[in-house]
Amino acid sequence: MSMDRVNWMSGSAGGAGWYRRSVSRRDVRPARGAPTAMAMNIVVVLQLLVGCAAPDGPRLPDEWLPALETFGETIAADVEEDGVGGITVALARDGEVLWSGAYGWADPEAGVPATRETIYRTGSISKSVTAVLMAILADAGMVTLETPLADLVPEIEEFQERPEGADPSLRQVASHTAGFAREPGLPGAANGPIEGWTARILESIPTTRYRTPPGMEYSYSNIGFGILGFGLERAAGESFMEQVEARIFEPLKMTGSTFVIGDALLLRLSRGHANGRDGQVNTEQPALEHAGRGYKVPNGGVYSTVDDMAAFAAGVMGRGGRSLLSDAMRAEVLSVQTPEDPESGYGLGFSISTVDGRVFAGHGGSVSGYTAHLLFEPATGLTAVLLRNYNRGRTNLGRAARELLVGLSVN
Repeated sequence: MSMDRVNWMSGSAGGAGWYRRSVSRRDVRPARGAPTAMAMNIVVVLQLLVGCAAPDGPRLPDEWLPALETFGETIAADVEEDGVGGITVALARDGEVLWSGAYGWADPEAGVPATRETIYRTGSISKSVTAVLMAILADAGMVTLETPLADLVPEIEEFQERPEGADPSLRQVASHTAGFAREPGLPGAANGPIEGWTARILESIPTTRYRTPPGMEYSYSNIGFGILGFGLERAAGESFMEQVEARIFEPLKMTGSTFVIGDALLLRLSRGHANGRDGQVNTEQPALEHAGRGYKVPNGGVYSTVDDMAAFAAGVMGRGGRSLLSDAMRAEVLSVQTPEDPESGYGLGFSISTVDGRVFAGHGGSVSGYTAHLLFEPATGLTAVLLRNYNRGRTNLGRAARELLVGLSVN
């Protein structure tokens, strides 16, 4: 590689002298499809420690630098070893990104490196978005947390194996304690154009069953969150997706987040890779799902970026001048609602965990070709976001996020 084609760019980490080496795409473009090992090595290694805070932005504590350097090097090595796609990560506080890194490829077939602005599918982090919309409507008096789901979607009386007297509330649906099965029994429920998702909900309801009576236990349900989003659409008399845009994305300036990738965002969208244990990689199914995923919109339809996810976390926490919820509603959303363990369980759309007395909230996500994890600490505003455009890899995104935040001391 000739030195006249290498550009050294300084990045600021609160005053620290970190650097990124930026390489012309011609130097790293793979030949006819999958990246070569050499190309992957160049992109992964040279994208270490990308995009840290701007010189006039929030300061990154010096004592965090060794941990972040190790974290970045580990993610970079994992992505290189995986040899599939890319990961974009960010550390934020109160919605402001303090540090970010982009490793590997947004689109290896086209030679497009992952960047801080790359868009990924977030999978079940969409459930967090749906639960927050529910909380916003509750703050506005359109529903309450105790509103029976059947008041909004009376069709659920068609559920199979309904326990006598079962009448789950919105709170129970949003905390996975409504007793619903994980998926409906409808063949092809998760297939179909996005504009037809509500029809898929209605088709799915008669094929959905109860596992337990409401309130008895935590029972994760994709179809439950799908029906919840449908119910919120009826409660407000407004499209679910339009409500999310108007009540969450727009107030938080989440300009890289959407349910439908239009022309304005298409060039930033990463290419999904559904890779299996056998090493085979399928890019066709992830590509098909951009046109629609059946009923799975409120529970798996959100596209986003690391910056937008950090802004969303801040809006939920009510930090950094961003707040989506009243204090009382925020306390409900971020409190354990499941009966098994009062310190660690599921709140309203978020997993809640207590580690050495510190309380964290977040959610993971996995759909065809993409995996994601969001984790934040309400008491400090610290947030970790990891977005990946492949399914299987060396990095356990949830564990990586947790270890990063637990390892950072905050005064």
